[in-house]
Amino acid sequence: MWCWSPTTGNIWGEAMIRCRHIDRLCAGAMVLALALTGLLFFGEALGLRSASSAPEYACRLFDSSYVHTVDLQVEDWAQFLADAPREAYIPCTAVIDGEAFYQVGLRAKGNNSLRLTQEYGLSRFSLKLEFDHYVDGGNYYGLDKLSLDASFQDNSYLKTWLVYDMMAFMGVPTPLCSFVWVTVNGAPWGLFLAIEEPEEAFARRNFGPDYGRLYKPDYRSLHDENADVALRYVGDDPERYPNIFENAKFDIDAADQARLIEALRVLSVGEDLETAVNVDQVLRYFTVQVFVMNWDSYLGHTGHNYFLYEEDGILSILPWDYNLAFGTYALGMTDPIRDPNVLINWPVNTPAPGEIMRNRPLYHNLMKNGGYFDRYHAYLDQLLAEYFESGRYEAVIREAQALIVPYVKADPTTFCSYEDHLLAVDTLLEVCRLRAKSIRGQLEGDYPATLAQQGSHPNAGVDASAIDLRALGDFDDLEAAKERQDAALEEVADIVFHENDLAKVKEW
Repeated sequence: MWCWSPTTGNIWGEAMIRCRHIDRLCAGAMVLALALTGLLFFGEALGLRSASSAPEYACRLFDSSYVHTVDLQVEDWAQFLADAPREAYIPCTAVIDGEAFYQVGLRAKGNNSLRLTQEYGLSRFSLKLEFDHYVDGGNYYGLDKLSLDASFQDNSYLKTWLVYDMMAFMGVPTPLCSFVWVTVNGAPWGLFLAIEEPEEAFARRNFGPDYGRLYKPDYRSLHDENADVALRYVGDDPERYPNIFENAKFDIDAADQARLIEALRVLSVGEDLETAVNVDQVLRYFTVQVFVMNWDSYLGHTGHNYFLYEEDGILSILPWDYNLAFGTYALGMTDPIRDPNVLINWPVNTPAPGEIMRNRPLYHNLMKNGGYFDRYHAYLDQLLAEYFESGRYEAVIREAQALIVPYVKADPTTFCSYEDHLLAVDTLLEVCRLRAKSIRGQLEGDYPATLAQQGSHPNAGVDASAIDLRALGDFDDLEAAKERQDAALEEVADIVFHENDLAKVKEW
């Protein structure tokens, strides 16, 4: 290669050395480009996460190392609360960690929790914030919707937090969450749990840009058959599945409906299940679900409170709503089970009575396969060994409690006293310890693992008689909370009143 130096006029000297350096730089750039190309193709296999799996909102609001702040600026908070049972959206300004987001949709959320909050004359509703409800494309650093969970019947404030940590530990796609101190027009309203709602941002984060279809099956009336909520195949007509398709999170077409219905048909037959079900993910989900004794769920009488994900005709089940976990579900039950010995020792092989089990094919038909059943037991063993017997659960609970203690003390709308909160946390720890001990005994054959076996050996299992599960949250707490919540509402009303007076003075 001939090079000319304009400064020396020498075609061999300094310029030739520089040319050689250029050749080396070009070669190095080519090597670097090839390396980067390789990372793009094989980065996931090497443990690198794609940009879609780590959106900016994940390291902002959902940084779980501290308690965040959310100020809801609403024109008439009292009227919003009065209209809460309608679950209608109103516009608000949401100031998150000091940053304002305008024209955000706000509404109350919940089923029985919303109904009972109203019936008891209370005002602490769980809430939804939808950033794109009024503004097309509106978002919080890529997030389209989040919930603010009020910890209804959860005096520990930690049941949902703990279950989501368990689900994530077991590799289940799980909503992000963090604790937030909520104020209304600047007045304290309470400590809530912010939860990433499973919609577009959630799907993109967990399943990539070419994500599938997401549904939240739910009943319109609990007295209906609700076969679709139970994921039973009832024919090929999409109109037979209104509780699924009318609760689609994205726009769907006939092809989407056909794929899901075909998956339900294969599930109902019970053969070639891996052509219709993400078996490994579903088994991991049920491992946690059975441990936490959550009957306001797919394995309970209601059969709801889960998300259904379908991609390429394969179904997955995703976690949602755990304020009534750990044996505390009694809503709508004429004769709820209260005996801690029965609840803590609840069997892992038949986690629902036969009439429910036979109508829950996503669990029942998988467990009829010996290989899947053994894998389910292996995941239970993993959860026990690595999460509970290792002490991880206690560290998760104690670290979260230390984080939120000042906020629980100051919470003006709390459902319980601070002393009741401390008791609830200690109770949750003991429930986890004894539940793990019971399941270990069931896996090793020392304790009954089915309802039939328990019927023959009613006194077998760990002794949990010293536990009072009502300490985790019960109806008595709702009656005692009214005075606190009324006082908090008055403070918000006073602030709005004084601000309106100030505006009028300025006008005069």
